[in-house]
Amino acid sequence: MTPTEAAPAFFLAVAVILVVCRLVCLVAVRLGQPPVVGEMISGVLLGPSLLGLVLPGVQTALFPDGIRPLLYVGGQIGLVIYMFGAGYEFSLRSIRGSAKSVGAISAAGTVVPLALGVGVAVFGTSWAGIAKDGVSLATSAAFVGVALAITAFPMLARIITERGLGGTRFGSLALACGALDDVLAWVLLAVVLGMHADSAGPVALAVGGGLLFALLLVLVGRRVLAKAMGSERITADQKMLITALTLFAAAWFTDIIGLYAVFGAFCVGIVFPRVPAADAVLAKIMPIGRIVFLPLFFTYSGLNTRFALLADPKLLAFAVLCVVVAIIGKLGACWGAARLVGESQPVALRVGALINARGLMQLIALNVGLAAGIVSPALFTVLVLVALVTTIMTAPVLSWLDRRDARRGSSALLLTAEPVPVNGKS
Repeated sequence: MTPTEAAPAFFLAVAVILVVCRLVCLVAVRLGQPPVVGEMISGVLLGPSLLGLVLPGVQTALFPDGIRPLLYVGGQIGLVIYMFGAGYEFSLRSIRGSAKSVGAISAAGTVVPLALGVGVAVFGTSWAGIAKDGVSLATSAAFVGVALAITAFPMLARIITERGLGGTRFGSLALACGALDDVLAWVLLAVVLGMHADSAGPVALAVGGGLLFALLLVLVGRRVLAKAMGSERITADQKMLITALTLFAAAWFTDIIGLYAVFGAFCVGIVFPRVPAADAVLAKIMPIGRIVFLPLFFTYSGLNTRFALLADPKLLAFAVLCVVVAIIGKLGACWGAARLVGESQPVALRVGALINARGLMQLIALNVGLAAGIVSPALFTVLVLVALVTTIMTAPVLSWLDRRDARRGSSALLLTAEPVPVNGKS
């Protein structure tokens, strides 16, 4: 397919993706789900799991092989912007107000699903045939463990904001723990990518380049960005340009050293100055990334998801096992840790339910693994199912807990409990 042929095909595909994504999101919101659930489902609907199964000719015409690289690049732009926003929402101040609870819950929410994921992957490799040829058992198992340890922090923040839970003990505690969980999981994912390289050169490049990148951001980048965003001599358009240059340069560097673009974008978001000018920049670029480019990522993921593979009884059983392990590893472990450090039962259950959602962050990790050659089609499909189930169940579980505690008269306690400081605020 020539560029002149690919362009109109790409434009048509994008138009269809945006319409389907918006329609499915409207249905999801009507059903009490966050928009990201609709976005995830829309990608699956446009892939071989539904459209390709019912109308294979239509799917081939809409998404020919020639435009898939364009969908990938467009989706990567959306991811870079999205991860920049996720990093911007993270603040070290959010884990200082209740270090004991945050530390215990985050440790449990990372270590337990990581260990359970490794165990279930070792079992599934020999029994369900989920491993990809040429990938070591250790790498495959470690990747599954990391994927199950991820929390959908940005989506978690959106749920808490939309439900007005930011002033509650469990809402602010879940935000702090979710943010720390995600940072730990992305560091572990970088380690897994280094393991897959299977040679000292790529590992050294990733580790050395990553350390150099972090030092430059902290020692130089943070100061330069703070000065630029705080200057009245620099116009709003120039601040937007500075942000875009920094963001894409960071994405390029972390991509070429083997850590992938999402790492660079997330790190830039963490060090970006928290000033009104920066808020204004994010207010302009985040909607474009979320509404226009991110649906391309969901569709690209959906084109690689083949739920028909679950017709294999062994793979289906493995998928169910992964879902159960994922829920026990996150919801169960975080609930248990919260109770051990003295949190009340209602608070502990809600913290576990919120942190259990994997959402978009797990899809991002899966696509990183797919691009790195770690993930097989079967494993990709299983973990997409985990992401969908754990994300979809969050809102109903919270609503059920609200109704139950309202009957017991404990809801007032949840709303008046002292919150953990988040982003420097209580």
